[in-house]
Amino acid sequence: MNFAADLERLLGTALITDPEIIVTYSKDQAPFAAWQPAAAVLLARSTEEISKALRFCSERNIPVVTRGAGSGLSGGANADSHSLVISLEKMNQILEIDLDNQLARVQAGVINLDLDTVVKEFGMAYLPDPASRDWSTLGGNVATNAGGLCCVKYGVTSHHVRALKVVLSSGEIIEVGKATKKFVTTLDLMHLFIGSEGTLGIITEMTLNLVHRLKPPATLIATFSNIAQAAAASTDLLKYRPSMLEIIDQTTLNAVEQWYPLGFEVAGSILLMQLDENFDFGDPALATCKSRGMIDGMFSTEASDTTDLMRARKLAYPALERLGATLLDDVALPVTKISEFVGKVEELALRHQLTIGIFGHSGDGNMHPTIVHDHGDMEGERRAKLAFSEIVRIAQSLGGSASGEHGIGTIKRDLVAGEVSESVITIQRGIKKLLDPSGILNPGKKIP
Repeated sequence: MNFAADLERLLGTALITDPEIIVTYSKDQAPFAAWQPAAAVLLARSTEEISKALRFCSERNIPVVTRGAGSGLSGGANADSHSLVISLEKMNQILEIDLDNQLARVQAGVINLDLDTVVKEFGMAYLPDPASRDWSTLGGNVATNAGGLCCVKYGVTSHHVRALKVVLSSGEIIEVGKATKKFVTTLDLMHLFIGSEGTLGIITEMTLNLVHRLKPPATLIATFSNIAQAAAASTDLLKYRPSMLEIIDQTTLNAVEQWYPLGFEVAGSILLMQLDENFDFGDPALATCKSRGMIDGMFSTEASDTTDLMRARKLAYPALERLGATLLDDVALPVTKISEFVGKVEELALRHQLTIGIFGHSGDGNMHPTIVHDHGDMEGERRAKLAFSEIVRIAQSLGGSASGEHGIGTIKRDLVAGEVSESVITIQRGIKKLLDPSGILNPGKKIP
């Protein structure tokens, strides 16, 4: 599809058409999601430029894929050979910091950690902390409604967004939400775009919540002989309002021990908890863990101890990566179903002859089973893909969801129908048709 020259003339700016560069913009981090090199890439510089590009693409029925940093794990930013990729990486300006009203207005290409680093100088913080925060963009975080370690207390990205500027497929620019903390004048259209993965419009600017910076957290670590004890303790610990609550299973611990021995040889599972307010809860929290069969535990208010105590969680995924090729899954569960879920996944691992390590955010039920198979083993890869889908179905059977924070993209699109009714799917398709009548925005993603 040769549209680049016409679009360049309209915009007065060069598009990327070099095949070797296009490849780097045509997919995200999902290891088995389908993709093709795009026809061209636009490094957008402004909302108005995106508006012109979408109007052009809408008139010619050219598919458009929006991209931030490409840190996604669902294939949500993957292109095909007919599409225009619009990258927002150059729209990386912090437009306003309003300390009195505790907000920041930013362009979509601002890196998550960069915003938090800037506002730290004023004693403020931007709380959402996805694992990719060092390089993921705020626009991508909003488009996928990204999560992170602090969700157990502070919620996902959507809880920290006040307003959005969005370009519709027609090129029309709209604003939804309000900079005020309260706003119920219209239907809540803002949250319709949050998590829509680029299928309803292109988010170019955001107004985000800031909070006064909290003191360094205190950290608890507790070991248990099995996952059932750890999961039960995790549910009990919620009453202390932890700012982080993580669980790691024995398979993952074994992988960590093989790589970086930390003394967890006899542990079947560990819990990690952080408190950023009432440190007096430390001793009661340890007592709670002991009542659930804790083998050993420690609670420290020293910031210097945090790195050591958190090491097992930080090493969880890279330790599993050392064992072979990995497929990182993402499901959300009722917190009371974590133990049952882990048991079913362990049975699945035996049946498919795969290593599956499980770790995740036990405080909100968002688990990350990680499937490992040998590099270059095509039969192992086939079994891994089957297991990936079966893990989602297990979560759904327990009242859970196909994704807690990574998104649906393409890799889970066919698994949505097993979770929601046909009526809901029909409503979603109707909304898509209304906002994107030609279906050019991220076609084939998110909505089944």
